[in-house]
Amino acid sequence: MAESKSKIESVREWVVEHKLRTVGCLWLSGLAGSTAYNWSQPMKFSVKIIHARMYAQALTLAALAGAAAVEFYDRKAKDAKLPVHNHSN
Repeated sequence: MAESKSKIESVREWVVEHKLRTVGCLWLSGLAGSTAYNWSQPMKFSVKIIHARMYAQALTLAALAGAAAVEFYDRKAKDAKLPVHNHSN
């Protein structure tokens, strides 16, 4: 009987298959969220835009680092599962 995948496992697999789409969505949501937050702050409009872009860039860099870590650990896990052939006789 096949085991059903957990919700977290299925989300992880989707993120692994769609890394750039995930980073793009995080960037867009970060930009929208930081714009909404900065809108309520008493600043000039140009400063609000600059702050929103900075926060979105920081979130994007964190997402790229996370995607790199996922890729690294996925490759490490795949390499660990591959059989090792010793041809030194």
